[in-house]
Amino acid sequence: MFDKILIANRGEIACRVIKTARKMGIKTVAIYSDADKQALHVQMADEAVHIGPPPANQSYIVIDKVMEAIRKTGAQAVHPGYGFLSENSKFAEALAAEGVAFVGPPVNAIESMGDKITSKKIAQEAGVSTVPGYMGLIADADEAVKISNEIGYPVMIKASAGGGGKGMRIAWNDEEAREGFQSSKNEAANSFGDDRIFIEKFVTQPRHIEIQVLCDTHGNGIYLGERECSIQRRNQKVVEEAPSPFLDEETRKAMGEQAVALAKAVGYASAGTVEFIVDGDKNFYFLEMNTRLQVEHPVTELITGVDLVEQMIRVAAGGELPLRQEDVKLTGWAIENRLYAEDPYRGFLPSIGRLTRYRPPQETAAGPMLENGKWQGDAPAGETAVRNDTGVYEGGEISMYYDPMIAKLCTWAPTREEAIDAMRIALDSFEVEGIGHNLPFLSAVMDHPKFISGDMTTAFIAEEYPEGFEGVELHSDDLRKIAAACAAMHRVAEIRRTRVSGRMDNHERKVGTDWVVSLQGQSFDVVIDADREGATVNFQGGDSYRVTSDWTPGDQLATVKVNGETLVLKTGKATQGFRIRSRGADLAVKVRTPRQAELAALMPEKVAPDTSKLLLCPMPGLIVKVDVEVGQEVQEGQNLCTVEAMKMENILRAERKGVVSKINAAPGDSLAVDDVIMEFE
Repeated sequence: MFDKILIANRGEIACRVIKTARKMGIKTVAIYSDADKQALHVQMADEAVHIGPPPANQSYIVIDKVMEAIRKTGAQAVHPGYGFLSENSKFAEALAAEGVAFVGPPVNAIESMGDKITSKKIAQEAGVSTVPGYMGLIADADEAVKISNEIGYPVMIKASAGGGGKGMRIAWNDEEAREGFQSSKNEAANSFGDDRIFIEKFVTQPRHIEIQVLCDTHGNGIYLGERECSIQRRNQKVVEEAPSPFLDEETRKAMGEQAVALAKAVGYASAGTVEFIVDGDKNFYFLEMNTRLQVEHPVTELITGVDLVEQMIRVAAGGELPLRQEDVKLTGWAIENRLYAEDPYRGFLPSIGRLTRYRPPQETAAGPMLENGKWQGDAPAGETAVRNDTGVYEGGEISMYYDPMIAKLCTWAPTREEAIDAMRIALDSFEVEGIGHNLPFLSAVMDHPKFISGDMTTAFIAEEYPEGFEGVELHSDDLRKIAAACAAMHRVAEIRRTRVSGRMDNHERKVGTDWVVSLQGQSFDVVIDADREGATVNFQGGDSYRVTSDWTPGDQLATVKVNGETLVLKTGKATQGFRIRSRGADLAVKVRTPRQAELAALMPEKVAPDTSKLLLCPMPGLIVKVDVEVGQEVQEGQNLCTVEAMKMENILRAERKGVVSKINAAPGDSLAVDDVIMEFE
């Protein structure tokens, strides 16, 4: 076994590998750029080596710099994580030349399966059903349009060396094919150093289901069930679960056996993932093979008990798999939600800044575990588990240079329904402040009827949130529970305020029992009957809610029981009430006396400023291109400029017809959120 491993990556996956290496008694080496000097993976590793400036193409994906770090530290093996150099055959060759083990598949497997064009040809030759498409190299945008017409719209334009949703576009017409080809080419060059593009038919109403395979160098290969990855945004997965609520055992077996056969055909050894598109009739089509560890691997680990990183390391050291296919069993259900540094209220655009508060829910263990090739029993009935894979900490910064994902929150339970319930509570318990984040959106998905039913496709987000995410409107029953909780909490805070020292003599303030609670456009008249154990909140009309909690004023997280049901509320102080965030809703809750409520109803509402004649920068980013000039008339939907942030190009378009009167930014300018890019007459 190895004594020292270098992790050629950053963020949460570097931290994840370090945890397993530490468990195995292996020392670890981290590499870092200027932007990651104080990063969590640097703090966790036994050694750390600086490798260059913040941009990945000047640090993390420069093979010579990584090799220099290996020589400097004497690392015997390298785990590449995912992204960066994980599917780079030249990197694997460089390691082999130095006599350093690559914790991943052989070079020929990377070359044949890591390249999407080659992998499709191999799959076709092996008799695997594939999606129609053009596998040759595409010279320019004109040829891309021609090929797209031959295949038939809609088409998917993809980077051959791509991954993680980078360098991918869906085109529904010639104009989008032309634009998508150039944007995909640019993103591919920046992210992977390879701008080759191919085009395939975009299958509508598909489900994205992938099979986890694990092979060793002794000819053994197994599959560890599937992962449902259909909830995606901009071709990037947001929610994953294992197993899939759609597959039956027969289809699972057929997909698994086909995935293993494909892996063996290329001499695969290590963990890998074979991705499929599955239609409504359970017909499945080979999509691609990722010759690396997947981002969503934790859900597979939670239902199988297999530490995939450990097995990758053991295989790289020449070890044999500790189990055969008949030993694999899927226990319970696991769900993963990806926490992204992006603002769902601004079209999910990237957000950067300092994490002024970062408090994940407490991690708990449950489920089966595989140790020394033996199962450690079944999971106890009724138990749940929470796991959070992360690479950040409170006070750390989210940089504009890297992927916006900052954590992967996972829950496990014996059933899917219980796993969803556990995830709801975990999301409500996750405290993040200082940046825009997608926690409210994730909570909304967990409560969405389509997700709960398991009847979703890769078009879920586009279909259910066509105008973007605008928050959650809670049902009246949920509002009443939150109103009851806030009324009881407000009473506790008022009592605290009456006990402040230094008050005037002979002046005693009494806390009343009658209150008006206003939230989400509704008002409730309540009367509070309190005792030592809690409070009974009586609503006008007869409903009563028993509220108990150990919340004290100043706590930013309140766990409250309302009629026996547990609510987890993120709580912020506001004038005459609270800012409450729960189940994806962001609520301004006012708790007033009847007289205060009467007077508040007479106050005028503040009107937001008019920004209709301004193009504001929706995210911190770099201006790549300006497509218009002063005095030019623009039409609705016309390209105005392109902004690059977190490795993604975003085209800003005109919302309405107008004339450009002023341009305040030029290519190369770095802008902050809401900086004015251009003005209109």
